[in-house]
Amino acid sequence: MTTETQEHGDSSSDGTLSSTAGAIVYDRSKNGSGASVGPVTSTTSWTPPACWYAPKYSPAEFKAYVEPIWAADSTGYQWDAEQRDRYVNGHPYKDFNEDKTGKGYWWDSYVNKSFPPGWDKCDEPYFWVDKGAAPPADIPNTISTKILGELAYNEIRVPTTEVSLKPAGTTKVNLATWAWLDKATFKPVSVTASVPLLGISATTTAEPVSLRIDPGTSDAVTYPASGVCEFNNGSVGEEYTAGDAGKTPPCGVKYLRSSGNGSYQLKATVTWKIHWTGSDGNGDNLPDGAFGRSQDVVVQEIQSVNR
Repeated sequence: MTTETQEHGDSSSDGTLSSTAGAIVYDRSKNGSGASVGPVTSTTSWTPPACWYAPKYSPAEFKAYVEPIWAADSTGYQWDAEQRDRYVNGHPYKDFNEDKTGKGYWWDSYVNKSFPPGWDKCDEPYFWVDKGAAPPADIPNTISTKILGELAYNEIRVPTTEVSLKPAGTTKVNLATWAWLDKATFKPVSVTASVPLLGISATTTAEPVSLRIDPGTSDAVTYPASGVCEFNNGSVGEEYTAGDAGKTPPCGVKYLRSSGNGSYQLKATVTWKIHWTGSDGNGDNLPDGAFGRSQDVVVQEIQSVNR
């Protein structure tokens, strides 16, 4: 099982982040693997959460973290005094809730490791949650199976998309080029995100559903006309075989003009249907993801000989 903790905290010497109570652990054992994989990009404007709240400190850990900050006076006397009043003097917390040691945790914000827009919006002060109790309903983005499922979206990796072509590499003007994807390469992948301390998890699964072909020029015709080839039993299109000459491919392209001394950049993009399922029985669809790549296609004029 491949795991990783992800949080907003201090970096260690090797560049990883130190573990804290509510850190998320990822199981990528069923994810795409190998040198050719990459992240999916949402086909909509939706993005996974930029920040969220989860357990971070025990009473002793919280005290050890904040007292040196107050002692340094780096944040100003008034702010420090307000913090002491909130967490030590009983307005509303008393002595860092030390009398509740083992019965709950101080919660704080965590940040998506890529620091996308909105990463600094989780600015609620530290708050206490008893074990087994729900976090305050008026604080948005407290950790849940839904948020875990959305964060696991970021960790999905899928194979790059280099389609098999016939003719391969070089084709002719007005000659239908067959395109297909290897069935063994494209299969569902998944990542599970969990917070062991809370006993919650969510698995996000991506399943390939279609291949879009962009010929790289307007002087071309795609098959089908939409340029979108659907997956069927795990594969796309049909492999060209002897005897298929002159037939219309179920998935492919026909170029209407030579690429001259260069080549066209045919882009093949696979769309992945994505959903999450939580340990609490909840689940839902997430926006489709897409991942693709371009490949060179040389198109030559058909030479004729006049006698």
